[in-house]
Amino acid sequence: MSGYVGVLVSDPWLQNQFTQVELRSLKTHFMSMRRESGKLTVADLASKMSRVKVIGENLKEEERVAFIQDVYHNILQDEVDFELFLKVYLKLQAHANARTGSNAKNSSAFLKAATTTLLHTISESEKASYAAHINNYLAEDEFLKKYLPVDPSSNDLFELAKDGVLLCKLINVAVPGTIDERAINTKRVLNPWERNENHTLCLNSAKAIGCTVVNIGTQDFIEGRRHLVLGLISQIIKIQLLADLNLKKTPQLLQLVDDSKDVEELMSLPPEKILLRWMNFHLKKTGYKKIVTNFSSDIKDGEAYANLLNVLAPEHSNPSTLNVKNLLERARLILEHADRMGCRRYLTPKDIVEGSPNLNLAFVAHIFQHRNGLQTQTKQISFLETLPDDTQISREERAFRFWINSLGNSTYIDNVFEDLRNGWVLLETLDKVSPGIVNWKIANKPPIKLPFRKVENCNQVVKIGKQLKFSLVNIAGNDIVQGNKKLILAYLWQLMRCNILQLLKILRNHSHGKEITDADILEWANSKVRTSGSQSRMFSFKDKSLSDGIFFLELLSAVQPRSVNWSLVTKGETDEEKKMNATYIISIARKLGCSIFLLPEDITEVNQKMILTLTASIMYWFMKQPVEEKASVSSDSENGSSHSETISNSTSDDSASDSSIEETGNV
Repeated sequence: MSGYVGVLVSDPWLQNQFTQVELRSLKTHFMSMRRESGKLTVADLASKMSRVKVIGENLKEEERVAFIQDVYHNILQDEVDFELFLKVYLKLQAHANARTGSNAKNSSAFLKAATTTLLHTISESEKASYAAHINNYLAEDEFLKKYLPVDPSSNDLFELAKDGVLLCKLINVAVPGTIDERAINTKRVLNPWERNENHTLCLNSAKAIGCTVVNIGTQDFIEGRRHLVLGLISQIIKIQLLADLNLKKTPQLLQLVDDSKDVEELMSLPPEKILLRWMNFHLKKTGYKKIVTNFSSDIKDGEAYANLLNVLAPEHSNPSTLNVKNLLERARLILEHADRMGCRRYLTPKDIVEGSPNLNLAFVAHIFQHRNGLQTQTKQISFLETLPDDTQISREERAFRFWINSLGNSTYIDNVFEDLRNGWVLLETLDKVSPGIVNWKIANKPPIKLPFRKVENCNQVVKIGKQLKFSLVNIAGNDIVQGNKKLILAYLWQLMRCNILQLLKILRNHSHGKEITDADILEWANSKVRTSGSQSRMFSFKDKSLSDGIFFLELLSAVQPRSVNWSLVTKGETDEEKKMNATYIISIARKLGCSIFLLPEDITEVNQKMILTLTASIMYWFMKQPVEEKASVSSDSENGSSHSETISNSTSDDSASDSSIEETGNV
């Protein structure tokens, strides 16, 4: 959900890549090029792009020509429209960044390797490792087992990823239950529409578990862009491997801190940092003098690995490992040690010596999963039991964190209460939601050492919030700097809500500048469901009858009759049935193209905030569809997409039809 972009481009993926200001600037360039040439072809762009910043500065014309001929060789003489121009621009820009050594936006430890930039080379070692991982974890999958194992030395992995099923299944391995597999199209041969649905479901679900998918679109999977597919797979696998690096899953991690004062700091660290702290905790026991700060240069010589494995599995140690001078030979002995303790995976001796960050992180994470060397102490467990149950807070923090990361800011955040305290990412997010609203002249860019500079940023965040009419009673910039959880969550909720309401306002032709309200969204949803022939009704976003999920399934069916398979829907009478429906709702919405970050519990427990964002996201998706498609949907609804024969208890209010609400929410 990016700011003010629907007016210039209709492609949802492109809408997430640019601010309104960027789009207008690029539109000016595009129109100028087309006026000069009369007809602008893909081949023409190699020379015309010289005037565009980053591309013109960092790529010579012969490099642009070679790149475009390589990527677009099938359509060189095709005429360019604005959306194709933007796609070529994005790929050239990423290629230029890769050539100059600058990382893409949102880079994290797993995103800094060559596999995630738009180079046309990939790490064969990474490809082989990830293929082995997939063979291991998905070998028994009913649908995939006829295609597995993948040959790590071939390109079969990329061919298998083209229909989207593999990536959806891999997401569920990383974070079980993310995708309702009933929503995945799993026919042996998929048509283009079904394949696109799987890709859309995959990308929206990947965002929802914390992957960065900026500059990745469904077309990239169809075309088999190996570097992008491998980059996404690496992120999904990373999330799986680091899943246990938190106090909830592994309370023994409390051993890494000396006293309770450090516990909160530990809980706020990203998983990679916890893994490094764990590694250094064990290395300290061996007398190893260095501190390991990364999974690349600090482990190339193998000394840290040899010492770590000696502590964790002394029974399998080889006394000569540290005496071997040849680094490749030493790395080979280290992997033999790991083999003997049952956890060699992901990398070769060469990957250790060359310091491959992705594969070394995966290797250390696998060692942690297999044998972490930490002890369970009664005192630690009892301490954790005394901590407040912040289930609701952690769910909201997760939703807002993934939403912010999906916008493509310069910094990937791991914890909103820690990573937003200097105000910079909040300012970037505000600029995405309302372009031009931030006064960057008075903003302080990280790293920020002086506390009052952070306060200055956060004061501007609060000031802008008031401009946007947020409710900010007794909130000051210093509250954000201090990490006040309640106030930060309140601010982020209003910011997310503001974003979706502004996007809806842009798309609604009938608004004539009128603000979209929560009541408008409620009216639209009820009207849509009613026109499909159902009597179900939502009285508010905290209506407890919504917990069974039937209303949202009817709403999704109303906006896209083909989307819901009613034979898979439960009556929603038990908690288990409600959860099944909620999971199905989220997957169908993502499959259509809704970018949402809620969990099934948010539906079954009727979390008012998340119910609003779900409804608004469905409304936003529907309003973005071309007029002719909406007409087709209306026709389908009038012809009877009712499911009353399948679900007997789906009507919640027989009197709803008496109070007719005019549909004012759609175009």
